[in-house]
Amino acid sequence: MPAIDLNADLGETVDGVPTADDDAMFAVVSSASVACGAHAGDALSMADAAARARRFGVAVGAHPSYPDRAGFGRTRIEMTAEALGASVAGQLAALVAAGADVRYVKPHGALYHAVQADPAQAQAVVGAVADLSRTLGRALPVLGLPGAISDAAAAAGLPFRVEAFLDRGYLPDGSLVPRGEPGALLADPDLVAARAVRLARDGVVEAVDGTLVRADAVSLCVHGDSPGAVAMARAVRAALQAAGVEIRAPW
Repeated sequence: MPAIDLNADLGETVDGVPTADDDAMFAVVSSASVACGAHAGDALSMADAAARARRFGVAVGAHPSYPDRAGFGRTRIEMTAEALGASVAGQLAALVAAGADVRYVKPHGALYHAVQADPAQAQAVVGAVADLSRTLGRALPVLGLPGAISDAAAAAGLPFRVEAFLDRGYLPDGSLVPRGEPGALLADPDLVAARAVRLARDGVVEAVDGTLVRADAVSLCVHGDSPGAVAMARAVRAALQAAGVEIRAPW
């Protein structure tokens, strides 16, 4: 039976208010990328997410970002590699201190895209992941899209895992349509579910111009704060199961 991971960005509280229905989403996904306090979340939300993960049998990933609460981590911040590495290391340590059994690391927002193209920032993030890996005694995978970050992970001896986005539009080169542009966000549960089955079975996703983009992903992402996220995640899970695809974390 083919298998794939289903992840969502969760634990994203702003001023104590969650941006997603975490209880509903934890019941559907197999992995949760948990905000570590830089773009959203705090010690309480991290502890709550860790507890939910244990209750629902969901794998926890760290979701570090630029220190950008005002912009929800979606604004690139120019930082030295040393400062960025220290920020990410602090975020990872905070999630561990909150009781989370961290199984992977996925950068968030602007940082996610920056580390695809910027070797210095990629190495800074990977350095923090490598330090935590040594502390935990196991190599933590990095989740994302290939680029500088996958090269840095390989150089550090860390696994790199590719993900695909179910609720985001793709450009023909395999990058995501920038937020705010036409086709950037998808909200139709049936369309998103069909895309998930195609990714799991064929490893391809349709770009906004109709071309097929290769995406050999081990994890599929539905953003927890997207409109209708719960309905989309449930539709995806049902469609994958109906297609004979097992949903499980690979970490």
